[in-house]
Amino acid sequence: MTDTNYKIAYFSAEIGISASLPTYGGGLGVLAGDHIKAAADANLPMCAVTLLYKEGYFRQRVDRDGNQTESYPRFDPDPLLKKLSVKFTLPLRGRNVWINAWKYSHMGLNGHTVPIFLLDTDVDENLPEDREITLRLYSGDKDHRILQEAILGFGGIKLLEMLGINDIEIYHMNEGHSALITLELFRKFKGNREELQKRCHFTTHTPVPAGHDHFSMDRLRGLLDSLIPDNLELPSIINSNRFHMTELGLYFSRSANGVSQLHGIVAQSQFPDFNIGHINNGVYHPYWAGKVFRELFDTYFPGWREDPELLLNIEEIPDDKFLYAHLSQKEFILDYSNSLTQRALSPDILTIGFARRTASYKRASLIFNKLDRLVDIGHGKIQIIFAGKAHPHDEDGKDIIREIVGYSHKLFGKIKVVYLENYNMWLGRLLTSGVDVWLNTPLRPQEASGTSGMKAALNGAPNLSILDGWWAEACHPGENGWGIGDPDNPNNESDADSLYDILEKEVIPVFYNDRKRWSSLMRKSIKTGVKFTAHRMIHEYATQYYHLKI
Repeated sequence: MTDTNYKIAYFSAEIGISASLPTYGGGLGVLAGDHIKAAADANLPMCAVTLLYKEGYFRQRVDRDGNQTESYPRFDPDPLLKKLSVKFTLPLRGRNVWINAWKYSHMGLNGHTVPIFLLDTDVDENLPEDREITLRLYSGDKDHRILQEAILGFGGIKLLEMLGINDIEIYHMNEGHSALITLELFRKFKGNREELQKRCHFTTHTPVPAGHDHFSMDRLRGLLDSLIPDNLELPSIINSNRFHMTELGLYFSRSANGVSQLHGIVAQSQFPDFNIGHINNGVYHPYWAGKVFRELFDTYFPGWREDPELLLNIEEIPDDKFLYAHLSQKEFILDYSNSLTQRALSPDILTIGFARRTASYKRASLIFNKLDRLVDIGHGKIQIIFAGKAHPHDEDGKDIIREIVGYSHKLFGKIKVVYLENYNMWLGRLLTSGVDVWLNTPLRPQEASGTSGMKAALNGAPNLSILDGWWAEACHPGENGWGIGDPDNPNNESDADSLYDILEKEVIPVFYNDRKRWSSLMRKSIKTGVKFTAHRMIHEYATQYYHLKI
């Protein structure tokens, strides 16, 4: 039926392999996809488990007033995915729910394959409400979230057993959504916590408390009853009769990590009863490098896809070819933007990009804090491209989109601002590979990593960012980008003033008046990006947490 010689099982509620496979919603899923791609290149004996969302996350529309609406086009798995012959049930809501499984095989650069198994309750034998459990990513209420996490956790372990994959040495949980695997393994190892801990590793991605799922025990038992053991000594259950998913994953893991040095410190303070280290996230460089840069790198650095450190020799590329490659990629995103918005963005104007989920802490509208000053600084000198989805139930996030679109109207004729709808992996690559500067303004320390900035750096776009996540380690002010604000005193007012000062005194003058220095900033950005690839990341996971030599 399938190869069974896997040592690592990677569990994630979302996995972003390509824009054609709608099994991801944002950075967590795209990171998971990059992790799998790098694991395939490194010949790791890994398989992955996730859910099949036949109506994906959602397709976003943004109207002229900035109102977001959502639609859910149905995804047909055939022929991209292979349907497996296995079918089994889980006891949920007091009845048996049938689960199908599908397989996607990702082949690495050298031919090694990492399979992704996708669980699906859209099965004829199920009741309509059960068929909908895996239909959409991050939809529904808390009950629906519990049911999805049960399918992933209990169902994922059961699937591996049915496929004959019995020799897993490391179960890697990517965030708390997958932590219920530990309860199925707890049963498998007859309640022996030490045996279970030997085999589990946990990665947390969110320093924001709201990002950690927790449920009342009454709610949990009402849905999962027989699947929940009676002898759990989880601190959150003992102290507050609540079931905390991140705590569950940590409790049964031998090791755990945050996804940047700063986030590791924050995560350790969030969960002081557990030892939490860190591995910086990385991005899969053969995918995230833009088309023209990929072709240029193929010419000058054969083998860069397998060994990204070859790009540290970026000075070998002549300035004319280097800058032409960037300009070509810039024209891709400007042509796309102009076709949708009729704002006539110009390749001669400094183009700033900002794209991520519209959560409040990411402060997408910080650059508009003082409109008069922004106009004084940037009239005719900057243009800004925004993109990003708000969760369908996040009214604050939807307000942020309306706010930005409102500012775009207020600034009409002074500074061109566009908001591109339906942000996904394809548009993300177009943006990070084509803009001149990448802007990131989270409220420190609430950005765990910030992988979009790594993608921009890899394409020679200097980061203009709060010193949070990866940028707190990577920033060398004035050399590869700029750090916004005082790390010890983060607030909207002073961070916005710092952003304006850097734009006025550093970014704009250098871009227009010192092309040699700008070229140096771009090249050093690429060198910085080389240090934050999934190639480096997967080697660190393999040696530190998987205990494998690669």
